[in-house]
Order: sequence, then C-alpha cells, then structure tokens
Amino acid sequence: MVNRGIRGAATVSRNDEQEILQETAILLREIVERNGFKPEDVSCVWITMTQDLDATFPAQAVRRLEGWELVPLMCAVEIPVQGSLPRCIRLLVQVNTDKSQREIRHVYLGEAQRLRPDLAEE
Repeated sequence: MVNRGIRGAATVSRNDEQEILQETAILLREIVERNGFKPEDVSCVWITMTQDLDATFPAQAVRRLEGWELVPLMCAVEIPVQGSLPRCIRLLVQVNTDKSQREIRHVYLGEAQRLRPDLAEE
C-alpha cells in the first residue's frame, strides 16, 4: 500500500453554516464512493475554504459521519488569489491504497469543476 492524495472541491451559494456542512459531507461521500475506501484507510484530511466562507468549521461535517470521528482533520483558509473561484470548499484526503495515481478519481462538483475541468466528471 502507498499513501495517495485525493482532491475534491465544491462551491456553496452563500456563507451559510448548514449549506457549508451539507456540501462538505456530499463532497467527502462522493470522494469515498468514487475511490472505494473506508475511514480506517485515511491518514488525514486537509480542508480549506475561501476567505468569504466563515460561518462554520467544515470539519464538523466530517466528524458527524459514521466512522470518521478518529480521522485527523485540519482546516485552513485558501490563499486569496485575485479572481479565484469564490465560496469554495476544498478537500485533500490522504488515503492508504493499492491504487495507482491513474486510478485515483478526484471530485469537482458544481462550479468547482472550473478548477480542474480535466479531472471533473459529470
């Protein structure tokens, strides 16, 4: 097994606690579903949000999911690059897996598909 990073991003329509928590959970579930791993396989999850989102800690959404309470989580603010995608939540899930880099499926939902159209799936 090796440790691989799986990227994901999603956007919200407004700086709202419930919407941030909901979209974070949806994003993580989609990453898990597309890559077929369980929380026990995860080394840690890095979570960033753009500076226009400050209504809640998105890590709360992850901790509420069954089996994720012991996974190390870290939240940070995304670098504020001029003209970057607003209201964006990003995840970097570090997972122990037998999959190759090419087999890893990154997840970009909604407006976040613009970040990596080469990796975004419908």
